Amino acid sequence: ELATSVYTGSAASSGGDSCGSRAPSSASSDDDENVWLEILLSFSLRRNVATIFDQSVGSDTIPTIHGLRSISMAWVILGHTCIVAFKYSDNMELRGLVEKELLFQTILNGAFSVDTFFMISGLLVSFLYFRTTAKLDVTKITKMTGIRSNMLEFVGLLMYRFLRLTTPYLFSLGMVQVTMRWFYYNSVFEPPTMDHVNCPNYWWRNVLYINTLFPVKDMCMLWSWYLADDTQFYVLGVILLILATSHLRLSAATLVMFMVSSWCTTAYIAYSNEHMPAEDDPLALFDKIYDKPWTRLGPYLVGMAVGWILFKTDCKIRMSKVTVVLGWLVSLGCLLTLLYGLYGAVLDPITAAAYSSLSHTAWAMCISWIVIACSCGYGGPITRILSWTVLYPFSRVTYCAYLVHPIVIRLLSMKMDAPLHLGAYTIFILFLGMLFASYLFAFVLSLAFEAPVVTMLRLISPKRKAGVGRDQ
Repeated sequence: ELATSVYTGSAASSGGDSCGSRAPSSASSDDDENVWLEILLSFSLRRNVATIFDQSVGSDTIPTIHGLRSISMAWVILGHTCIVAFKYSDNMELRGLVEKELLFQTILNGAFSVDTFFMISGLLVSFLYFRTTAKLDVTKITKMTGIRSNMLEFVGLLMYRFLRLTTPYLFSLGMVQVTMRWFYYNSVFEPPTMDHVNCPNYWWRNVLYINTLFPVKDMCMLWSWYLADDTQFYVLGVILLILATSHLRLSAATLVMFMVSSWCTTAYIAYSNEHMPAEDDPLALFDKIYDKPWTRLGPYLVGMAVGWILFKTDCKIRMSKVTVVLGWLVSLGCLLTLLYGLYGAVLDPITAAAYSSLSHTAWAMCISWIVIACSCGYGGPITRILSWTVLYPFSRVTYCAYLVHPIVIRLLSMKMDAPLHLGAYTIFILFLGMLFASYLFAFVLSLAFEAPVVTMLRLISPKRKAGVGRDQ
């Protein structure tokens, strides 16, 4: 998860292709350790720095998630850097020329990076839930049975997530309100959004993770739409997972029903609004398609299904060479088609609606193949790249990087006293600077707010007793 996956923590792995055995981790904390000492140590700067940069990871994690998270986060920062650079430039005509180039489709289709986050989030929620319930008897923890046990489990999982995400999120909300208000009165540029007005009035929607259910014109911290959608998906996902423990087929059928409903809803909205993905601005229907949970649900459900598959098979799926080759060819071919296939294309309304409806789920399915193939030993060099230990620290602070990177981009851009003059390499240089600054601030935010909360939550988490998901 970013946020969750983000989501949200940081998935880690031993760097191998398998997910590891189902035996409890030998690295689990000593249950007799003093709890109060652990709480105090959760604020230790030295300990938290060591944890973020630690390259020895749990045996029950999924290696490729590190690389997928890091690449997707860099992609998000690139897209947002371009949006701000074009807005505050003195030669905006350049955008019209740049957008005609094939490679610029990578930026125009940057929304797929968020689908990767959604898929990872659903995968981890499902994978870790099934592993935890396989090792723990929930009824012994809740001391209840039946629907009362399920309700208590549901509330506990929601509270865990809320506490896990909200502390750094609240700090970021405060930063947005203060900085955007200051820039509104002191910058030569107008703020790109109305955060200085919306945040004081509507911050509570963000805290409840329901801001995508309201008009975008009233939204505080626009990029937080992802957190709202992911949390709403999490609520649905937890219900499906609890249902799956006793009625797996019913849960699976419900999952498929929600996915098909999401496809149909998206197709209807796109068709009725004459949305043309090949021609329109990707954010043209932000308030109707882009940020709405009922149109972005598919990738999360795909991730949940993949998490169950990896759990049931223990990441040991046997495939023939033909299957592996075909899987990689179809997956990579589909990814490239989704990224660059619309270049210069003219779609009829029905085809355009079908693309809007299915493209995000198709992207998630292709990424799912990469995760499955690499986890089961069929990734080769792709596994080594995505499991590169250098990426571990960046993966572990992905959530904080997502929170702060637009703040960093705005701070550095709106502090200028004149517009940018964009050139061939200006955007690339800006991107590298924004990437570095964003992760620098993300590490600080993680050390100050995220890491202590995560450590304290582990002390009370049933996963700690089961030795599950130490690095997720």
